[in-house]
Amino acid sequence: MSVVSLLDRPTYGFGQVDSILGLKSGTAERWIEGYERRGKHYPPVIRESSTGNEIATWGEFVETRMLAEYRTTGVPILRMRPAIEALRERLETRYPLASARMWLGTDGRDLVLQVQEQVHLEGELAIVLLRTKHEMIPGALTPIRWSDRAKSFRDSLEWTDVSEGVQVPELVRPMSGNDGVVIDPLRGFGDPVIRGRNVPTSVVAELVRAGDTPDMVAELYELTPEEVTSAIRYELSLPRAAS
Repeated sequence: MSVVSLLDRPTYGFGQVDSILGLKSGTAERWIEGYERRGKHYPPVIRESSTGNEIATWGEFVETRMLAEYRTTGVPILRMRPAIEALRERLETRYPLASARMWLGTDGRDLVLQVQEQVHLEGELAIVLLRTKHEMIPGALTPIRWSDRAKSFRDSLEWTDVSEGVQVPELVRPMSGNDGVVIDPLRGFGDPVIRGRNVPTSVVAELVRAGDTPDMVAELYELTPEEVTSAIRYELSLPRAAS
């Protein structure tokens, strides 16, 4: 499978995207496919247009993960659509928010700033920010920095090795500071799993809740104690874990 086709891999139902990313039910569908309310059609934020396809690709999941960083701003995510459309055109890709040129390229932040200014994307929805005088580092090459939300998303991605001049996100780390848990479209049906294994974190947590000790789970799945701990830490961080 080529790295390009990885982004196009059908991976998730919309409800599964909501569950994995801790989104309110129906959010992924609205962002990816669009919706109707009171007879008015609201176009999707991620797709170019509504398709009727209820399965999200890996690329669409990654982009939804990006938008999820902004869900607590109180500003409608639909307002990011013009910026995504402009980035799609400028980057010449179906998945601009999952583009290596945007996040890894030397001109990525400059390009995003140009688009932000073009579509008047600002405030809580900003992707890049201009450094203040107090933030400037002596000798810094650019006064532009990623916003905290954009940086959090960028830091969660792990990229494929360069192949045919292309890099794409191959893994997402869903929990900051917990590298032992990843979301891998090629493992565990796309659910969060222990890194390098096909063991979903939900299975580990279910066994522990049922009374198995972490050592028993580790022996059963040939895991290290650290891997079991990583899975439990992640599952306890989920909103449903507190319910």
